[in-house]
Amino acid sequence: MMFDFDVFVIGAGSGGVRAARMAAGEGARVAIADDRALGGTCVNVGCVPKKLYTYASHFSHDFENAKGFGWQLGSATFDWPKLVNNKKTEISRLNDIYANLLNNSGAHIIRGYACLKDPHTVTVNGTDYTTKRIIIATGGTPNIPNVDYADLLISSDEIFDLPKFPQRLLVVGAGYIALEFACIFQGLGSQVQVSYRGDLIMRSFDDDVRRFLDQEMCKQGIDIHYQSQVTNVVRQPDQSLLVTFLDGTQTEVDQVLMAIGRKPRLTGIGLEKLGIKTTAQGTIAVSQNFQTNIDSVYALGDVTGGIELTPVALAEAMTLVNHWYGDGTKTMEYDLVPTAVFTQPNIGTIGLTEEQALKKHGKITIYRSDFKPMKHTLSGSDERSFMKLIVDAVTDRVIGLHIVGEGAGEMLQGFAVAIKAGATKADFDATIGIHPTSAEELVTMRSPS
Repeated sequence: MMFDFDVFVIGAGSGGVRAARMAAGEGARVAIADDRALGGTCVNVGCVPKKLYTYASHFSHDFENAKGFGWQLGSATFDWPKLVNNKKTEISRLNDIYANLLNNSGAHIIRGYACLKDPHTVTVNGTDYTTKRIIIATGGTPNIPNVDYADLLISSDEIFDLPKFPQRLLVVGAGYIALEFACIFQGLGSQVQVSYRGDLIMRSFDDDVRRFLDQEMCKQGIDIHYQSQVTNVVRQPDQSLLVTFLDGTQTEVDQVLMAIGRKPRLTGIGLEKLGIKTTAQGTIAVSQNFQTNIDSVYALGDVTGGIELTPVALAEAMTLVNHWYGDGTKTMEYDLVPTAVFTQPNIGTIGLTEEQALKKHGKITIYRSDFKPMKHTLSGSDERSFMKLIVDAVTDRVIGLHIVGEGAGEMLQGFAVAIKAGATKADFDATIGIHPTSAEELVTMRSPS
């Protein structure tokens, strides 16, 4: 049978675009469809704008810290509309770059919401396209609870483009997305509260990291409420929001950001029609080669329920294309994926938490360091940094590394290479530190804690 395309990619986010480009580069006839801006969540309402807003939020801290170094600054004012507009300009530029990359690769871009008709047919805007293989890479979408006040809540999709800056912000949730936005808006001038039904922020991260970040965020004036649950939100005559909690307490804010997780963007795509199997969590079940139970249909990225990070989706896309058109030697390994969280201060982590390491290895050695960075000996800030190494006591391999502090993500990338290569604590000890830096602490920790 002759198909219109060899590969049809549903979703033009990071993973989908990479798969389309790589497959087209191998000579395949490729189509890629999406009803949203090219680049998906990361480019449009995720990593990129979030990092730009993170940069913006740091200036208030920098202005304050500059006084200790002799700088006398006048009063600073923040222009929210200018940040929003400049961000839009940059995102538009990136959208065009993605379009050019796809066009130059030979991939055919189709604008519209794609759905499955049968194992070899995709329908977009009423037109059917036949294809040998299909990749579902539609990513995720914020999870908004089905409550009668849902229309008064905003998600991470809307928060970048609010028409008016929220002077008072309530963030519901305590994962990395929730806390990044809490720190961003605190730095930009909001009075920020965090509501979390659990006992400690950043579930699944190392407990020392979780406690340390809580401490540092509270120092900034972010008000974190544990065992807290929103039960109602009401719009008041002055347009503020009256939020009621399970314990009966109330607070008035300008916006409520719901950041309690994400779900796969699969509504109306036609999984049921083809009988594609899903997991209990609603994600698409795939093999190690990203194949669904329908031989011609594959899925990658956030829709498969794996690690929800852009570099992971990119790597999965390249692995899949290599499986089809290359030597098939590429494989995905998920056990040592470095992660950065752009809170204030940043988090960088790779490998196992202490709890995980104890369960997996039994005998471990822990090295910890909690210190004031050199910068803050003059800045007047009481911000501190924290570093932790977890070592397998039998093999001496470093199996977990955790950083909380300025530039943690930048630091971590190099150390991630070493840990991926199997570095031992002896290798760390034998490495000369760069002085004076915070990073040198990771190669100078000698006494277990």
